[in-house]
Amino acid sequence: MKILIVDDEPLARAELSYLIKKSPILNKKSVKLYQAEDIKEAQGTLLKHEIDLLFLDISLNEENGFELADELKQLNYSPMIVFATAYDDYAVKAFDVGALDYVLKPFEQERIDQALQKAEKVLKTKSNSVVQHEKAESEVLSIELEDRNVVVKKLEIIAATVNNGVLTIETEKQKYETRKTLSWLKERLTDSCFMQVHRNAIVNIEDIKEVQPWFNHTSLLIMDNNSKIQVGRSYRKELNAQLGM
Repeated sequence: MKILIVDDEPLARAELSYLIKKSPILNKKSVKLYQAEDIKEAQGTLLKHEIDLLFLDISLNEENGFELADELKQLNYSPMIVFATAYDDYAVKAFDVGALDYVLKPFEQERIDQALQKAEKVLKTKSNSVVQHEKAESEVLSIELEDRNVVVKKLEIIAATVNNGVLTIETEKQKYETRKTLSWLKERLTDSCFMQVHRNAIVNIEDIKEVQPWFNHTSLLIMDNNSKIQVGRSYRKELNAQLGM
């Protein structure tokens, strides 16, 4: 979790940093803490790092924390906001702008823990949503042919090879030729069963039928569809490890 503390008082930033680091909510979790004393410094940090959680004071010398909260809408991501202030009369406005929580100075460990627990719950929900979305997206692949696009289930792909600039994608029953690159395909075949075995070849290791010795201490793969794929020397060790050889 990346956390940014925005407060014009060094002691307040130090106290909040201490309580965050001490919190059992973040125990054994990777946490990066950033600090800013004004809106300009905070903006720089928000643009440079994708902050998950913002502890934001409302009174920042002549500035107002709500100004920064409003500017967050311009970012391409949405950090959570916990207003951390000495004033309790801004709570309604804070929640109106979508604040996750509102904690008062002097800070107490219990209230900081509660705010962090809320943030953890939101992050976990977001993470699960992303995983489900990626899983749904990763089930099929659209292949651009000369006259049409075909859609295949990724797990049905047995092998893919490049020859003379043409990428051939093989399933059990079909072969599809496209001008896409092997790198393009590799970015989309993220399931652990797919492995690059040559600078010009990717295979589904679950569809390997035989591994035969080949020239110059390399190997030749016989796939379930009887395709033959050469294993490059630099890929052989990793393949053997994957196959338990």
